[in-house]
Amino acid sequence: MSRLSEFSDELESLVESSAPSVVAVEHGHGQGSGIIVSSDGYVITNAHVVHGRAGVLSVRLAGGEELPADVVGEDRASDLAVLRVAARGLKSLSLDESRRLRVGQLVLAIGNPLRFERSVSLGVVSAIDRSLPGPGRRPFEGLVQTDAAINPGNSGGPLLDARGAVVGINTAVIPRANGLGFAIPAHTAAWVTAVLIRDGRIERPLLGISAQGIDVTPTLAAEIGQARAIRVHGVAHASPASAAHIKPADLLLTANDNPLYSVDDLQRVLVLSRGSEVTLRVRRDGQPISLSVTPQIKPKAA
Repeated sequence: MSRLSEFSDELESLVESSAPSVVAVEHGHGQGSGIIVSSDGYVITNAHVVHGRAGVLSVRLAGGEELPADVVGEDRASDLAVLRVAARGLKSLSLDESRRLRVGQLVLAIGNPLRFERSVSLGVVSAIDRSLPGPGRRPFEGLVQTDAAINPGNSGGPLLDARGAVVGINTAVIPRANGLGFAIPAHTAAWVTAVLIRDGRIERPLLGISAQGIDVTPTLAAEIGQARAIRVHGVAHASPASAAHIKPADLLLTANDNPLYSVDDLQRVLVLSRGSEVTLRVRRDGQPISLSVTPQIKPKAA
């Protein structure tokens, strides 16, 4: 058997094992995709697929069965949502949080592009840690860029690596651009999904900085033990960051000993801290320092 035939057989097996966990998410005005992430009926998809559609959503399983779906919670800042259907014994996929994804790796996108259900496309990871404009003034950060075909209707479906692990949630394409698709990384989807299932919403504490994840130089990476960090661009007056003496141009390396590669990594620590004090490892003017900051919980809307 040729290597090409072996590769084809492996892809066929991968799709056969993964596709039953990919569903169509439907409402009166369109369709997206989703992933079953637990055998008792939890499904993740994009927030933009379900926003404003509560009460009119349905999920169609791989076998054709259509079930009404409730919105457990949605988070527009990450473009993720969790649904629940009344079913048991569903075949599920787990989210890969390993961060082992690299540029050039083969990936597959499965979904329902243009209502063609369970379509499969093959491509490579074109880049990681991309940013795109998001809702309001908050960008989507840490996105996986791929040339695997992602079209309207693919939103919410899985991006799989060659081992069949879910490495991303397909989310966006740039209109009129060929080979430019984007996915939310699985390590982001994992923590957002867990909080949405637990709380039904994401409460993001306020730190009071504008910042961006950046690649650091190879020399600095060897010194600090990581290839990326967060660069602080601005600090709001009278904010928790200002009170903690965080300054513009600071390089944030870790938060509560968790490495910070993107702003999403910082958001995760802040959300899970629930307003408790967070310890930051910072590099300022070439020197390491440690700062403690207590993020501000936003008051809930009445």
